[in-house]
Amino acid sequence: MVTENKSFKPSLSLLDATMVVSGGMIGSGIFIVSADITRNTGSAGWLILVWIITGFMTITAALSYGELSGMFPKAGGQYVYLKEAWGTLPAFLYGWSFFAVIQTATIAAVGVAFAKFTAYLIPECSEDLVVLDLGFLQISPAQLLSIAVILLLTFINTRGVKNGKILQTTFTLTKIGSLFGLIIFGFIALKPEVWSANWTNAWELHKLSPDGTIEQYTSIAAIGAIAAAMVGSIFSSDAWNNVAFIAGEIKNPKRNIGLSLFMGTLIVTVIYVFANVMYTAVLTLQQITAAEKDRVAVAASHVIFGNAGTAIIAVMIMVSTFGCNNGLIMSGARAYYTMANDGLFFRKAGRLNSASVPAFALWIQCIVAAAWSLSGKYGDLLDMISFVVVGFYMLTIAGIFRLRRTRPAMERPYKAFGYPVLPLLYILMGMSFCVLLIIYKPKFTWPGLIITLIGVPVYYVMNRKNNTGKNI
Repeated sequence: MVTENKSFKPSLSLLDATMVVSGGMIGSGIFIVSADITRNTGSAGWLILVWIITGFMTITAALSYGELSGMFPKAGGQYVYLKEAWGTLPAFLYGWSFFAVIQTATIAAVGVAFAKFTAYLIPECSEDLVVLDLGFLQISPAQLLSIAVILLLTFINTRGVKNGKILQTTFTLTKIGSLFGLIIFGFIALKPEVWSANWTNAWELHKLSPDGTIEQYTSIAAIGAIAAAMVGSIFSSDAWNNVAFIAGEIKNPKRNIGLSLFMGTLIVTVIYVFANVMYTAVLTLQQITAAEKDRVAVAASHVIFGNAGTAIIAVMIMVSTFGCNNGLIMSGARAYYTMANDGLFFRKAGRLNSASVPAFALWIQCIVAAAWSLSGKYGDLLDMISFVVVGFYMLTIAGIFRLRRTRPAMERPYKAFGYPVLPLLYILMGMSFCVLLIIYKPKFTWPGLIITLIGVPVYYVMNRKNNTGKNI
């Protein structure tokens, strides 16, 4: 039964909130994208530096968000921050992109990653099999399993935030512990000859093909290669801001959101950097670039654990992606809830059910994510949306400067660490990343821009409906 007068129940502790941050970030990316980064950079030093740069940007953004979360400790997160700083149109365009691709396609991609690695244990779940051929669309068991997982997690989250938080905290602690275990065993299995070969001339930046062919970059092309390499690391480090969407359900949000953002992003950055150092300890750079279907962690696990390595890493990734999707599903619906209450989304999405969660918002998110799972195009779109994601992060952090000027007297339990230097540095780094993508990898920019700009006429149609007393 849906009710209008329910309110969110603050039941998430600092640990729970930190696990939402870390759990949302750690999906399948850390196990895969290092192959593409190595192909673009060709050296161990640059492989690690790409992850460090991404980690620095992520932690800097998280520390900046701490100020905004303390000022506006309510459900909606980044959508709310953009609205308060820049008005409803930029906020809606973010929310539109978030619903259309950013969150829903990520849920689909993580769900299919869960299914792909389930296939290591249950071959019938393989993405290479076809259960239904519609001519224009082929559906694999992996896609169906992905949808089943998304449906299950959505159902669990409609039963109340307590169920979601138990699942999130348990699975995230498990995958953090498993990743640290993999890193430790990897260093124990370190191969001196591999380590020496990888870290000799570790800062020579060049393109490295899976067959070992090396292609030198011009100075300008090298900068573009770094930006292209960062697409994967940024995708793997995204979703750290999801905790802000569930602010209404966090105990003492003015304190705990900022702390959880910092601790969660720091934990994941440390894990990501050490995991990649471990890869260079057991695999040659060519082995990393040539890993089957880019599954670097599987190749490393074979070296570390022998034949049992495949099963071990498959279980780790299943745990990782299952917990990741729970956090994405739980937090995403709160953004649509806030948009609906502003008259910029389906009216029913702004209601809470008897368990005090936005059930309708959860289910429509589920439908779109399931559609992306069937389409098979989520991976391409996620690469292409990186430009837009970073653009909205820059705009949100720029909002700190605007709000300092327009609302100087407003309470700020936290102030952005290193202000104005670090927030400005993030904006400059993000701007450089976006400009380089426009120049060198335009396919990573225009699709995301088109999806975002489609939201402009949608915004004015919805505004017109609100002004005429109608709603959807």
